[in-house]
Amino acid sequence: MNGPFLARFGYSHRWLAFAFGLIATVATAVEPKRLLILGQGPDGHPPGTHEFMPGARVVERLLKPFPAVRATVVRADEPWADGPALLDQADGVLLLVTQGAQFMQMNLERHAAFKRLAARQGGIVALHWAVGAKDEKFIAGQLDLLGGTRGGPQRKYKVLETDVTVAAKDHPVVAGIANFRVHDEFYYRLELKTGAPGFTPLLTARVDDADEVASWAWQRPDGGRSFGYVGIHFHVHWAREDYQRLVTQGVLWTLGQPIPKDGVKVGVEPAVLEIKRSENPVKK
Repeated sequence: MNGPFLARFGYSHRWLAFAFGLIATVATAVEPKRLLILGQGPDGHPPGTHEFMPGARVVERLLKPFPAVRATVVRADEPWADGPALLDQADGVLLLVTQGAQFMQMNLERHAAFKRLAARQGGIVALHWAVGAKDEKFIAGQLDLLGGTRGGPQRKYKVLETDVTVAAKDHPVVAGIANFRVHDEFYYRLELKTGAPGFTPLLTARVDDADEVASWAWQRPDGGRSFGYVGIHFHVHWAREDYQRLVTQGVLWTLGQPIPKDGVKVGVEPAVLEIKRSENPVKK
């Protein structure tokens, strides 16, 4: 279109520049949040437990109805050399790995990439054995990014059937979730950012006659958000609506997405819950 043609319809080059700039701004504003879902292969636990890659696929499917999130499943077995580069391209990360505190700090480059993600207000989510490590030297590094961890000789865990109670009924992550009973493995006596600004215990599990924090949300000082849950030892629990909703809403919250007051609608096809050995072979 030339100048005289534009003038006939009241347009100008300046107006077009403004219009195209506005379109570009809107396109940027609706760019989906990029979530890395990190899984790993078997870690020696019995089949049906610590099924991290099958669990990662379930999370990916749960997030498909949300166009504001673009989830990518990545197998993060060591040495995971491309990890720092992938983290630098992400807006959030969900960890389904063995000894997550150690994993996050496996080397200086990886740890630095996790800290860069946090510094740009990225979301950080850790489930089950992604919370903590055997060695207590990894406590501080994960605690400062996730808000909860465990390690060393004080590390406690127990498989039991117990009552789980919603401790923060008004928090978006637990919207639509009621108290429930479940047979699962729970970590307890955790190191937590209890009392820190923005830290909220979400769920407690009754273990050894005490109500132990099993899930939390943390609005970090850097402006980002972290969420953790220590359950989901057994893969079969991915079929539970309360677990599906908890994880989905935990991810959405860390990425700054809205959550309905009654909770999001969840559900996956039965085939998604299957453990496919062709996808998750046992190392020899």
